[in-house]
Amino acid sequence: MKPHLPINHPLRPLYRLLAGLAALYVLIFGIVGLVRTAGTGFFGREHTYALGLRTNVAFAVLSIVVGSFVFAGIVLGRNFDHYINIVGGFVFLLAGIGMLAVLRTSANFLNFTVATCLASYAIGLALLLSGLYGRVGPSQEAEQEEAYRHRAATPQQHEGTPPNVPETGGSQSEPETRGSRGGAGTGGSRSGFGATGAAPDEASDPGGTGRSTPG
Repeated sequence: MKPHLPINHPLRPLYRLLAGLAALYVLIFGIVGLVRTAGTGFFGREHTYALGLRTNVAFAVLSIVVGSFVFAGIVLGRNFDHYINIVGGFVFLLAGIGMLAVLRTSANFLNFTVATCLASYAIGLALLLSGLYGRVGPSQEAEQEEAYRHRAATPQQHEGTPPNVPETGGSQSEPETRGSRGGAGTGGSRSGFGATGAAPDEASDPGGTGRSTPG
């Protein structure tokens, strides 16, 4: 099923800017973290911080890779950022939820804290918002998508809709039926009257000779 997302949204530059700042923060965080965690274990649990968040070598390297990829997609544009930001937004949200669940266990291999989880949520929401409203396309496609989203009728629907013609067939056939019934009744009464009118003549000439009585 094709998702129906806005095209050429007027606030797209703002959302793209937010996503760019989020990706740039992740990239710089990774670089600073890699410098500060030099000489420590790859999945170390030391209290080493970069830009206010605790990190280790693995988290720093991962942040550099992800931040560079997302930032490159935003710079390229042409709907690359649209898809990358949607996927990246879900990844950051799920990473924050997953690491929060294993925060105080040995499975916290990225050395997360509660603050890191909150930052992951914020970055994920910024990327997801930019992805949902960052789609670009031709103006005609944007108008069609806007019409669909607002449940507006298209010209094809107007042409395919039959005109509202009132049903007059029943009202027209009803007088005809009544007229035919009235004619049948009148005819019947006339034929009956004729038969009744012929009865006195037959009674005056019981023999059927048709002769008149002389005066």
